[in-house]
Amino acid sequence: MSLTPVLLGLGSNIARERHLLAGLEALSEVLAGMRCSPVFESLAVGIKSGNFYNLVVHGFTALPLLELDRRLKFIEADNGRYAPDRKGLPLDIDVLTYGDRAGQFDGLLLPRPEILKNAFVLWPLALLEPGMRHPGVGRSFAELWAATSIDQQLWPVPFQWRGLELTPSALIKAYPRPDTDGFP
Repeated sequence: MSLTPVLLGLGSNIARERHLLAGLEALSEVLAGMRCSPVFESLAVGIKSGNFYNLVVHGFTALPLLELDRRLKFIEADNGRYAPDRKGLPLDIDVLTYGDRAGQFDGLLLPRPEILKNAFVLWPLALLEPGMRHPGVGRSFAELWAATSIDQQLWPVPFQWRGLELTPSALIKAYPRPDTDGFP
């Protein structure tokens, strides 16, 4: 059985820590060799809501792309993503890359365009997989982050999973949370 490397983006703006932890636990049943980026807090993009927590996960799967995406939808549903009375986004999990595939695959566009549009995706990618190349652009995630002009505010936040500190304290000190109006 061959394994495909995947990058997944996770985000939450409701009970953020609880939902991200639940998502990571569920993903650990689906992915082998799972590694996580630091966790970042950011203002919401595209919706009016509270701040988000975001991170990127790298792992390997034996699942075909559409089955992986279906399992991710189940994990989101288990965390209230599709509840009729929900307010905000409890858990969002997106396939960012699936191997080196590029193009449209049964409704999934890969690599996911948000990689190049959102700092809360690209910065964690650059930290987790700096030398990995974007399948569509061919430049490394670190090169893309260094050259980006994305205008979004985000900052690293302390976060632990299974006793591991996902966000190094040095990163938190280097990029402290801004003390400006408009931040909760």
